[in-house]
Amino acid sequence: MSFSNSTVMTTATFRLSPELKARVDNLAKMTRRSPSSLYSQLVEDHIGELEEVYRFLAIRDGIKAGTIKTYTAEEVEKELGL
Repeated sequence: MSFSNSTVMTTATFRLSPELKARVDNLAKMTRRSPSSLYSQLVEDHIGELEEVYRFLAIRDGIKAGTIKTYTAEEVEKELGL
């Protein structure tokens, strides 16, 4: 985690299943960390993956809708003179 003492933090509220909350609470006890610090670490460590997935889904949807142009390998080779 890359938080420093001078980092300004804000509060986020979200809902979890009781089972998932119990898992986080158990991990917090096991690691002697606060549940809040675990949630922060999880978001920080994995937000990039989610952003990437949703970017790819948006591209896929654009291709399906015809709003994003695609090219065949032959078209690319011809354009590049290969």
